[in-house]
Amino acid sequence: MKYLNKLASLFFIGAFGVLTMTSCEGGDLYNIGAPGWLSEMGGEEDEPEPEEELVGQMEDVYNIGKEDLSSGFWTLGKTYVVPAGAKWQAQFNLTVNPDNKYYKNFYVVLNACTDAETGTLGDEYGVIRFDNDPTKNSEWNTVGTEIDRSLVKANFSNSSPTEGDNQDVDASVQKMNGKITLTVDRTDGGLYIKMTNGTLTKTYTQTTPFPSTGADVPIACRIGIEGSLVSFISTNINPIGGRTSANDKQPLSMVLKGVPSKVLLGTDQETLIAGVTAEVTFEELPAPVVVKAEDLQFEVIPSMDDLGTKTLVAAYGKTYKGASADKPIIAYASFSVVEKLFTCIGKTDNTSGFREEATENFKVAPGQTYVNYFTNYTDGVNNWDNFIIQLCKSDGTEYCFVRADNWGLGGSYWEGCQSCDWDWGNFKEILNGAKVTTYITNNGDGTADIKAVVVGSDGNTYTQKYTGLKNIDPNDMCFNLSMEKGHLEFDYVIGAEDNTSGFRAIATPNIKIEAGQTFVNRFINAGDGAANWNNFIIQLCKGDGTEYCFVRADNWGLGGSYWEGCQSCDYNWEIFASIMDGAKVTTYITNNGDGTADIKAVVEATDGKVYTQNYKGLNNIDSNDLYYNLSMEKAHLVFE
Repeated sequence: MKYLNKLASLFFIGAFGVLTMTSCEGGDLYNIGAPGWLSEMGGEEDEPEPEEELVGQMEDVYNIGKEDLSSGFWTLGKTYVVPAGAKWQAQFNLTVNPDNKYYKNFYVVLNACTDAETGTLGDEYGVIRFDNDPTKNSEWNTVGTEIDRSLVKANFSNSSPTEGDNQDVDASVQKMNGKITLTVDRTDGGLYIKMTNGTLTKTYTQTTPFPSTGADVPIACRIGIEGSLVSFISTNINPIGGRTSANDKQPLSMVLKGVPSKVLLGTDQETLIAGVTAEVTFEELPAPVVVKAEDLQFEVIPSMDDLGTKTLVAAYGKTYKGASADKPIIAYASFSVVEKLFTCIGKTDNTSGFREEATENFKVAPGQTYVNYFTNYTDGVNNWDNFIIQLCKSDGTEYCFVRADNWGLGGSYWEGCQSCDWDWGNFKEILNGAKVTTYITNNGDGTADIKAVVVGSDGNTYTQKYTGLKNIDPNDMCFNLSMEKGHLEFDYVIGAEDNTSGFRAIATPNIKIEAGQTFVNRFINAGDGAANWNNFIIQLCKGDGTEYCFVRADNWGLGGSYWEGCQSCDYNWEIFASIMDGAKVTTYITNNGDGTADIKAVVEATDGKVYTQNYKGLNNIDSNDLYYNLSMEKAHLVFE
């Protein structure tokens, strides 16, 4: 790891003018083409077909996807516009993933093109992928019925198992590797697509007009991948934005990714940059290249030794092929050095008086249950020196308050039924550092319930309940959290704080929703900003974990009931990824009791606006067995 720990004040003016950086000999990051391990693969092959005749090919050399084969779904290359009566031919090398997932290869996305000069996309007709599994989604329509699966023919068939844990695995996909010749032919008024590596061939032949609604419309074609690598070689049609030369390329600019928004005081620079990467834009390349931290040089200004806002400066000085660049490039990112990464209520020396500090009031509508997570700390002197929950009106008028030690005050408290299974002999000790989950429920009938599930410092779980608290106005019920001679830390975080956690790698525990109930959570969403889907995810499932569906922050999801649900949102998609980093999110998950569920997210984004997202009528739900959890991808959630 290289660092610039002490840079002169002229760092940005002239230091890099004489900086020389050695190239990374043999580094796969800068190679054009398939990784070396591909050449070592053997295997039985079918008789190769004659090589496709190519006419008018021009150099177009660039990669689609990361060379470590980690790129996600919908990683797309350039746009090639094929007018009516024309034929597009292209060649590229394909490297598929060693995990043998049948769908991790390449696909062709077909769109209407509303402006052939700029490549402006219209309706998406559908997608045809290289794999050929008739039982799965090897090709699909997006609008209408333009793509007819019955017109697909291939000399191979992928057949992954239909049962077990590896239903997507098929070792035969390794035969897809190699030089691909792609043809998209519109010369006869229909559509003919051929994709072949000389051994495996898949075709789509439609003699009727394509698209059916306007056969003269130019078609925009894009190559996409998931968990694979396409190394483009040549094309007979100039892409939007121009072709890419195989010559070495100079870096033009870069953007830092994975920089934590906050780090604790005392964090060193090596820890700060552990998850940092840079997206470097090179001459002619259509997409940035991801560069790891070890190939960057860093400096923090001012020092990380005190609190406040800091600037991380990164320098990069290599060409696309790893030689020393003519002029190094620099990028900046801001972060904060803080004492704590989370919200704290009460003085940390546990001297705060009775309800001296409290959270804001959170409103709970009829039928809703509000969930909070925090760590409880106490001075350990008295049983009541712990958390307190107050029920009140929106104007602050108190209904009652209840304490951790199973006592409270207020007219409705005395009529409530209290229960707990505390170990009173060690109560003060086990509440110090205890992890607490509270559930505050507005029953909608003039009563409220409060439950606290506490994982004590002794490792045991305890449950406390206040049931049927009365004299509540169901249309005006709020709550807040406070304490006496203690402090509460809202330190429950899901996902690595450097935003490196993979898709649903970490999740909250499953929470059951009874028929007619709505559960509410509030958290800060911190995404890496690299993709719209790198944010929060909500899963609906059974008690045994069997999934009904999941939905994402970017208004997409997966699962049988998702597709039949009605989705709506009012996001500003132009800036969506950036405004979600630090957004305050309140989620509402409802069991409608009729075999359907609703999900709503109210998002206070960092652009100062409030957006609302809805998934309504998610069906195929067993209303007697509905649970949910919250997770993320390349993000982390801090619960309030």
